Amino acid sequence: MNPHLAPVHVPHAQTLAHVQRLCDLSEPYAHGPAADALFAAAMAESNDWHAARSPFFRSLLADVPEAAAPTVGAGIRTPLVHATFFKRHEVLSIPREDVFLHLTSSGTTGQKSQMFFDEWTIRSAQRMVARIFDHYGWITPDQPVNYLLYSYEPAPSMKLGTSFTDNYLCDFAPAKDVTHALRHTGDGHEFDVHGCVSALRRYAEEGLPVRILGFPAFLHFTLERMRAQGTPPIQLPAGSLVVLGGGWKGHADQRIGKAEFYAQVTELLGVEPERIRDTFGSVEHCVPYIECARHRLHVPVWSRAAVRDTRTLRPLPYGERGFLHLVSPYITSVPAQSVVMGDLASLHPAEECGCPLPTPWFTIHGRAGVSRNRSCAVAAAELLKGRA
Repeated sequence: MNPHLAPVHVPHAQTLAHVQRLCDLSEPYAHGPAADALFAAAMAESNDWHAARSPFFRSLLADVPEAAAPTVGAGIRTPLVHATFFKRHEVLSIPREDVFLHLTSSGTTGQKSQMFFDEWTIRSAQRMVARIFDHYGWITPDQPVNYLLYSYEPAPSMKLGTSFTDNYLCDFAPAKDVTHALRHTGDGHEFDVHGCVSALRRYAEEGLPVRILGFPAFLHFTLERMRAQGTPPIQLPAGSLVVLGGGWKGHADQRIGKAEFYAQVTELLGVEPERIRDTFGSVEHCVPYIECARHRLHVPVWSRAAVRDTRTLRPLPYGERGFLHLVSPYITSVPAQSVVMGDLASLHPAEECGCPLPTPWFTIHGRAGVSRNRSCAVAAAELLKGRA
């Protein structure tokens, strides 16, 4: 068994019994009345947990009446905390000595979300990722692969969530070799586009599957450089996989449509579209959202999603655009079980996808408004602008 599929235990078995049961569900897209009832019970436990430990959340919860109109399910109270709150405040529901991991959401400057995790929270989120990878057959302990990571090369003081995530994803197949696109220079990071092209050519000749992970803008720029240099298409070995994350924020001027981008990857690297997947996640809400074969971000069993009007925050029906609201009771370290993201999204019923997954899915339409807040992708895009 992959170690990330091993059992993980909540901080308090009796107080969080339903949270434990929900996060123990091994089918990532389980759906139906039983799963809904379990989710509601787990959210009630999560709210009680944070209310008992966080004066901030206790006050917030008191403003949400028990009989409030349901947003993500009957009987589920969802006090709203905007993701930007965590850029200005450190609010914990655990003693600081119980902090197992501290991650931030942005680059070396600008506002950062300071998120703190106890061991249950981060291990539980990692297990969710592992179960989705297992669902798609992407855990291959007997098949070594080469990795090209479009993320930051680790540095001693680095706490970025994207760097942590991409290096963690290397645990699902043994690594023969790892290349980082954003190389650590001692006083920052530089985008090494020539190193990326060289690695792709070398990996294609070696014959092992290649896993490409990280920011899509950097992969796109690598492929554009290949075209500009007249580099012929590279045929990556069978079993290669592209899993992207972080979006194109801060580099919208070179963003291309998803279908065009995936076609570019297939044309120049030989990876079939069903082996190219985008993801969504954040340091404030670590539940993984990974595209299905039809490239839809389905909501897994451990979370629920809604879309809220950007002016009134009222819930919107399927198909309308607003702030993405993500809910999950998994987190015990910080009262971030009901977070309004800064992303504009639309939510859609399962049947509008056409794949076998039975859960709703959402589409990200970009960031809302203009802000000085920076994400990991913003900082990375600035590197691309400055070095490419």
